[in-house]
Amino acid sequence: MQKSFNNGFLFLSSLLAAGVLLFASCGSQEQKPAAEKEKYVLPDTIARSLKIDTVSISQLVNSITLTGKVGSDEDHVVPVNSMVSGIIQDVKVMLGDYVKEGQALALVKSTEIAGYSNDLVNAETNLRLSQTNLQKTKDLYKSGLASMTDSLNAEISVQQAQSELNRVHAVLKINGVGAQGEFVVKAPISGFVVQKSAINNMAMRADNSTSLFTISDLKTVWIQANVYESNISLIKQGENVDVTTLAYPGRIFKGKIDKVMNVLDPASKVMKVRVVLPNPGYVLKPEMYASITVSDKENAKCLSVPSQALIFDHSQYYVLVYNSQTDIKITPVQVLNTVGDRTFIASGVNDGDKVIGSQAILIYNALNS
Repeated sequence: MQKSFNNGFLFLSSLLAAGVLLFASCGSQEQKPAAEKEKYVLPDTIARSLKIDTVSISQLVNSITLTGKVGSDEDHVVPVNSMVSGIIQDVKVMLGDYVKEGQALALVKSTEIAGYSNDLVNAETNLRLSQTNLQKTKDLYKSGLASMTDSLNAEISVQQAQSELNRVHAVLKINGVGAQGEFVVKAPISGFVVQKSAINNMAMRADNSTSLFTISDLKTVWIQANVYESNISLIKQGENVDVTTLAYPGRIFKGKIDKVMNVLDPASKVMKVRVVLPNPGYVLKPEMYASITVSDKENAKCLSVPSQALIFDHSQYYVLVYNSQTDIKITPVQVLNTVGDRTFIASGVNDGDKVIGSQAILIYNALNS
């Protein structure tokens, strides 16, 4: 009986020892992958299209960004008014239409124009009568039945009638009288209709200060930008600026500060500056909002990287320093400022380091996973 008990005890002890060894073996196998984390290797498909840039030393540039709104070049904006009172008929253009110089914009039925037409008939009639009277007077003078004074007076009458007819024609031309005796509102310049208040059957007076149309050629535009008091010292007349808009993301328009107003608005406490820039293709429209970047180069140099190489995560900027497809390091950097497509770095990288300039966030996430 004792021998059987001893054999059973030995068997249980052997099983327990085997279990402990098996558990220890499994534990060591589970801990091994955690100790040896698999190294990230950049895939060939990404590497072929990857953009690699170099950290370089550049002249330090400080910049400020102003806000503003696109407007017409006021030196090339013409308001169009009616020179007579009357009823507007047949408005021919709409807001935003392009018109050519001399093109009819609208017609106006007017009693003043009817009076001008009557003056034309009277002047033409008087001229014909004066010419007929002159011919008769000359015939009488030749036959001795009229004096030289009578002949001279007849010639003067013809000259006066011709002068009156010329005056009436000039008035009609200035007022743009059409074939049916209407006043024709014409475009004084070629450009776009940027304001329109004229509507059909609207009564109007010649002394009304509101223009019927406003035309701007939009070949150049002005931007009125706001400068806060703390930035006034950084603004200089004649300085080149970069302009961006919401309508054309990524597109930079080159302009120049044409005028500094030198007074602060009492309500908003900002100073206005005027930026002038060309508008090829008329892509910039009045009332568009714009951002204006003013850059100031300092007498100092600093490390810089392409702005697309930066990654911002957990309140810190990073770049990916590239040595090979198997050696990519996440490197924290201290940013001074960003101007356009370049960012100036105070520390974290060295001159000549290679950094990943495209798909950086994708690779950054892969390295952290």
